[in-house]
Amino acid sequence: MADDLTSNIGNENEILLGIRNLTRIYTMGEVRVRALNNVTFNIKRGEFAAIMGKSGSGKSTLLHQLGLLDTPTSGEINIGGIDILKLSESEKAKFRLERFGYVFQEYALLPELTALENVFLPAMARGRKKEDYLKTGTKTLEQVGLGARLHHRPREMSGGEQQRVAIARALINDPDILFADEPTANLDSASSRQILQLFQKLNREIGLTVLMVTHEPEDRKYVSRVIWLKDGELAEKEGISEAGNLQIAKD
Repeated sequence: MADDLTSNIGNENEILLGIRNLTRIYTMGEVRVRALNNVTFNIKRGEFAAIMGKSGSGKSTLLHQLGLLDTPTSGEINIGGIDILKLSESEKAKFRLERFGYVFQEYALLPELTALENVFLPAMARGRKKEDYLKTGTKTLEQVGLGARLHHRPREMSGGEQQRVAIARALINDPDILFADEPTANLDSASSRQILQLFQKLNREIGLTVLMVTHEPEDRKYVSRVIWLKDGELAEKEGISEAGNLQIAKD
């Protein structure tokens, strides 16, 4: 299994994530809440997709299942032919570290560390050499426009800058997919626009696959596809043409 976890998943435009009949039921006393119900769809390598729907539709729940931050009640999540839900806990931890990047509503930066130190922590956890993670961390911060803020601590940065540090941290291990859960919810409109433009730039220039949860209708103009959820079930999907007009996407 170790070789499978470090193998190349495949080429651009192939299916990166295959989700089949994903269901998540929460039990609270005698009450059973079906947060997700038989959700099935694919994410191709190089897509920038948004998961959208009303509050309580299951958006964040779905993202947490796909990112191995929670365990679904049933269903399959396949990456490169691997059903990642069948991995052991240690294999899941390795998979998360090596294959996934995460950006959350809260920036989750350690306040006592500099921007560079926050960014290279996941690379340290992989056992990479100091020279390597310092160089890569610096390059990644430059990539998100923070080359001049390497040694600033979170309290010395704006919310938008802190979120860009979080994005750099998510990129440090060159993930196959970046999961973003309401990444602009705590930001003003200008900072939100900068973050979404950064995702779009990374998607277009380096082919980064991005799956983002958002509730903001205007965010649709930045993505290539929208996956709609309603009451824990897949509703309709929208794509966006090159001209920027909304159109119904065909599987």
